[in-house]
Amino acid sequence: MNQRQFRDVLGNFPTSVVAVTTTDADGRPHGMVVGTFTSVSLDPPLVSFLADSSSRTLRTILAAGRFCANSLAGNQERLSRRMATGPGHERFDGAGWTPSQAGNPVLDGVVAWVDCAVEREVEIGDHLLVVGRVRDLRVESMKTPLLFFRGGYGDYLSSAAVLLDSLVGWDEIGR
Repeated sequence: MNQRQFRDVLGNFPTSVVAVTTTDADGRPHGMVVGTFTSVSLDPPLVSFLADSSSRTLRTILAAGRFCANSLAGNQERLSRRMATGPGHERFDGAGWTPSQAGNPVLDGVVAWVDCAVEREVEIGDHLLVVGRVRDLRVESMKTPLLFFRGGYGDYLSSAAVLLDSLVGWDEIGR
């Protein structure tokens, strides 16, 4: 097995697209995209994400001791690409946001967000698993989430929701 084969096969597992955000000591926003955000525990409420150990944004998050996980919506691919690959100082260009109670950026137009305090860090291979204790969370919209699958972006649309919408006539609204 080589790294290319590993990436190609694992690319067949769809992942959510989550922007993890924080602010630095000067109040400047910082963010990065992760595809590994997950719930860890209900009691206490814990979530986690994985990030490359060499990430400068990760170092900023750990220094702040807090982060907000923003579930990007299906129409936020451009923001995702900028947050994933853009220079750190340009990642928030054109992106609206409001601070959470803890001061973390909650991005405009997201599906939902989870605001956390860093609870634990675990080194795993070339990545760091960051576990956060949930302090606040909210569903912001009923938009479909942005997903990453087989090297590309798409959004999720439940076939059951489409069927139900057609049965009650909601699919006719707005035509």
